[in-house]
Order: sequence, then C-alpha cells, then structure tokens
Amino acid sequence: MIETERLRLSFHQAADFDDLRMMWSDPNVVRHISGVPSSEQESWFRLLRYRGLWDILGYGYWCVRSKADGRYVGDVGFADLKRPVEPPLGAVPEAGWVLASWAHGQGFATEALRAALTWMDGRGVDRTVMHHGIGKRGVPQGGGEMRVFLEKQCSFREPADAAIAA
Repeated sequence: MIETERLRLSFHQAADFDDLRMMWSDPNVVRHISGVPSSEQESWFRLLRYRGLWDILGYGYWCVRSKADGRYVGDVGFADLKRPVEPPLGAVPEAGWVLASWAHGQGFATEALRAALTWMDGRGVDRTVMHHGIGKRGVPQGGGEMRVFLEKQCSFREPADAAIAA
C-alpha cells in the first residue's frame, strides 16, 4: 500500500468492483479514453487484468481511495499493454490513470501519479512512458494542458512523435 497526504493506493480487490464499474461506465470519464462506457463484463475483466499485471510484471494498477472517507477516486499505475505504437515502447512501463468524475480538478491525478512514479523509481526502473494525448480511435486529445501536467507536475519529457497504429 502507498499513502499520500490525501490518498491510499492499494491492490484492487473484488470489493472494489462496483466502484470501478460505476466509474468506467460514466460517459464523462471515458470521453477522452475510448468514448464508449464499459460494460459490466469489460469492467470485471479490467479488474482482473489489473491484479494479473502484478503477478506477471511485478507492477500494475492501484485502486486509489480518499483517506478522508474511503471514497473511490480511481485507478493509477503502470502496464505493458503491447499496444501498436510507433515508435514501439518495448518493455518500458506505460503510466496511466483514470479518475471518477467527482474527483476531477482536485489534484488527485498529480498526487497519485507522483506517488506511483516514486514507487517505480524505488524499484530501479528509471524510465516510464505516458502516451498522452491519444484518445478514442487514436485521435489526439487535450494536448497542451496534458503536456504541461506531465512535464511540470510529473517530470515526463516529450519523446519523438508517436501514434497508435490504426
């Protein structure tokens, strides 16, 4: 478990499913990810995938909850998704996060991602990537604000142009 000033990051449990399912079925949450709310089955598979990443890769996604009231904030972590990206990412962990609608705009993404990156740094991993700005069907989303967040708040640097293959 990782704790920050306001958040608790822990492995997903079966008891987290309803909160995860509600978040991933929210059109506002998935608007810039896939554009399509997840079904109950897709959300269940996601929870299983999150847990499986840890056994196979030694890293994965955490369930993020508020320390103040235990409310589900979202998911943050790393994966090797073998996505068709140019240039290829190789075996470099790819950072990602998603927050429940209620948690947007409160600095939770910055706080959780910084904690996750510090955890990863402590494991001798000196390079992670974040494929920012790629939304549904590979269409760039958000650009400027996301770039500032990643560079200024989380020390990511802009790599050579990359895109998801169609």
